[in-house]
Amino acid sequence: MSERLLRPTALLSLARRLFRLSEAGFILLSIGVGIAAGLLAAILGTVAHFLQSTFYHFDVEDRLSGLATISPGRLLALPLGGLLLGAIILTVRYHKRTAIDVVEANALHGGRIPFRDTMLVSGQTLISNGCGASVGLEAAYAQAGGGVASLIGQWINLRRNDLRVLVGAGAGAAIGAAFGAPLTGAFYAFEIVIGAYTPASIAPVVAATLAAVITARTLGTAAYLIAATSSQNLATVDYLLYAGLGLISAVVGIALMRLVSLVEAVVRRSVLPEWSRPAIGGLILIPIAMISPHALLAGHGALHLTIGGELALGALALVFALKCLASIVSLGFGFRGGLFFASLFLGALLGQIFAELWALIPGVIPLSPVDAALVGMAGLAVAVVGGPMTMSLLVLEATHDFEITAIVLTATLCSSALVRERFGYSFSTWRLHLRGEVIRSARDIGWMRSLTARRMMRAAPATALSTLPMAEFKAQFPLGSTSRVLLEDEASHYAGLVPTAAVFADTDAGERPVSELAILKDVTLSPELTIGAIMERFDDSGADDLAVIDPEGRILGMLTEKYVRKRYADEIDRVQRDLYGED
Repeated sequence: MSERLLRPTALLSLARRLFRLSEAGFILLSIGVGIAAGLLAAILGTVAHFLQSTFYHFDVEDRLSGLATISPGRLLALPLGGLLLGAIILTVRYHKRTAIDVVEANALHGGRIPFRDTMLVSGQTLISNGCGASVGLEAAYAQAGGGVASLIGQWINLRRNDLRVLVGAGAGAAIGAAFGAPLTGAFYAFEIVIGAYTPASIAPVVAATLAAVITARTLGTAAYLIAATSSQNLATVDYLLYAGLGLISAVVGIALMRLVSLVEAVVRRSVLPEWSRPAIGGLILIPIAMISPHALLAGHGALHLTIGGELALGALALVFALKCLASIVSLGFGFRGGLFFASLFLGALLGQIFAELWALIPGVIPLSPVDAALVGMAGLAVAVVGGPMTMSLLVLEATHDFEITAIVLTATLCSSALVRERFGYSFSTWRLHLRGEVIRSARDIGWMRSLTARRMMRAAPATALSTLPMAEFKAQFPLGSTSRVLLEDEASHYAGLVPTAAVFADTDAGERPVSELAILKDVTLSPELTIGAIMERFDDSGADDLAVIDPEGRILGMLTEKYVRKRYADEIDRVQRDLYGED
């Protein structure tokens, strides 16, 4: 008996039962994922910094974006890194499907991320950041943490919602480890990767982020610390002023995301081969970096220099413009990465510009540049990345000041509300929208895609030839036998729908063909149509029943609006129960 228990299959079966059925077991699994995510974050950060210091020849304690000048010859690392990305593009060009990131995985695929996609996204981001492009490494952190969680969860065969929570925990844990901020990582998971904050997900996510931060600290990894101290001199009027800064941050964030997508679209329509675009983007980045190295990478080193450096308004505006341009060029020309820390850096610059412009107004009480930088940092990051609580807690964990955090939360809520009202997307969901996906958050809508007309239809509905005389129709389909009949022509193609009651209500039936009473001849459902589109079709047509036909026009089945809406309500109820951990 003991030998049988020691078999790998028996141990695997025991582990699956433990992690699937026990909440305590699932928390232990999340801690293991957090440790793995913290280790991966440490490795990625170390490798990226090693590549940067090797290419640009600076001390290990320094940051590339914090350098005063860079030798033009060293900047050739940018196009060389672009060529390496081009080689990867050539290698994977036969895989038509775009790599799945953690947000898309949780929104559409129930948390399932192929191992190949995790390696591809993390590797491309590491190369882009390592060669100095103006992108952050946070995309690699989140992908690596979420990817290893997905791999473990699929191996254990977790339920759909448990897998989504575990992926969020892994991604948030990696972000928390990178910033040395467990609360920030936890709310990154809740707001951005899972798309909900529920009692069932609190313990696993927080346990994972704490484990990841402790792991990273034990390994001695340098976190992305934001060294700033608020002025401790805040008044009620500051809430109003910084709420205005939050609205300005929202406008800037929307403009930045639209410009990135515009440049991507222009480059995609150009004659440039896809593999050459990152290298050309690297060449364009060289003169930008020669003017100001602060525009490179995500801006960790530059943030420390500028957030309390009392730079002049012109210098702040120049660095802001160059950083925006560098980020747009990097992402538009095919470098891989995100705008998480870049948006923090740009927001800090925007806040200081706001404070400098406010000081030009005669008679006003000046704003603290550091306070404005902290508010702008969170406000712009929320506009681009999303997650008002995530960014507010990042400020709290950086300053340990609840008073400035309250003002930051006000600004982030204003920024988030305006972005949702006028734009509706974060940067990750906006890029998915441009690919044709209907995703506005990581909320699980993948189940809707599985509910197609083919899966829900009633096969073998009542059918009749469209030329059938009404008298024969009445004999063949007496009242009470069926409420509607689908018509076919001589070629077995759909020719409309006839309500049985309408035929019996016609007192002058005789030998007239039943097709005279046919309705909905041009309103049908394709078998692959999903439940959301099906309900829209019912709403637009006002029909109670619709035929499901194949591309050749042959009848496959039929759907009723009543059944579709009941199925939708049942699935919504099931998803809600899973979300809140109810049986």
